[in-house]
Amino acid sequence: MTNMDKLYDSVAANGPVCVGLDTEIGYLPATDPAKTAGENVVEFNRAVIAATRGVAGCYKVQIAYYESLGLDGLRAYAETLRMARATGLPVIADIKRGDIAKTAEMYAKAHFTGDFEADIVTLAPYMGLDSISPYLPYCKEQGKGVFVLCRTSNPGSRDFEYQTLADGRTVYTMVGDALTQLGADYMGERGYSSVGLVIGGTTGEEAAEIRARYQNTFFLIPGYGMKQGNGGVVNSSRGILLAYKKQPGVAFDEAAYNECVRMREDIQSECDKL
Repeated sequence: MTNMDKLYDSVAANGPVCVGLDTEIGYLPATDPAKTAGENVVEFNRAVIAATRGVAGCYKVQIAYYESLGLDGLRAYAETLRMARATGLPVIADIKRGDIAKTAEMYAKAHFTGDFEADIVTLAPYMGLDSISPYLPYCKEQGKGVFVLCRTSNPGSRDFEYQTLADGRTVYTMVGDALTQLGADYMGERGYSSVGLVIGGTTGEEAAEIRARYQNTFFLIPGYGMKQGNGGVVNSSRGILLAYKKQPGVAFDEAAYNECVRMREDIQSECDKL
């Protein structure tokens, strides 16, 4: 069973909410001055994980938030990965690596083994498919997975991703097609490839077209775009971590749980309309 299979099963059991542990020290409602910034972040993350493990489909940890704290932050990153993986839920390391050759091999080793081991990582494809291939042996041999940037939701996505090619496809469609073809050799038991795509929030029509085009590809979605309630996870970071600010008098971990439940119900409601 691959980690994409496990992700599919987790979404089926717990819902499609991906809890983004993109934790900035300023997000914490209080800190312990006797602890380092990284230690405070770990304790906050520990409480959020404990509160949400029954209503989260997976966790995503964005490494930049931890790198910004130096060595203290990298220790917090490793500990956060360990705590999240201990729940048994799939854990995505949001690292967006995109280099080639030996450098990519070292990135793959760093994030699929050792202190920074995750179940799935995010990658950037614009140096070519040889920026993805060093990760694939881990997919084949250990069931690891990758989510590769395809159609992103940032305003600048139209600078490149929406450019039209000679054959009429957009650049993001060319990327999606190539990665889907590559991923065909890494199919799991649940009918999804270990090579997934990052698909940003889209209009309803565009989302339907993307979902129909890539039927056997799991999506990491900062927006909605599911297939019968599965086939993707919807990430929320600040919305969950800072939910306590919109729920006066509620502890931050309880507020995170409440926001996960609200999100899950909202997504299910949208899926039911399809």
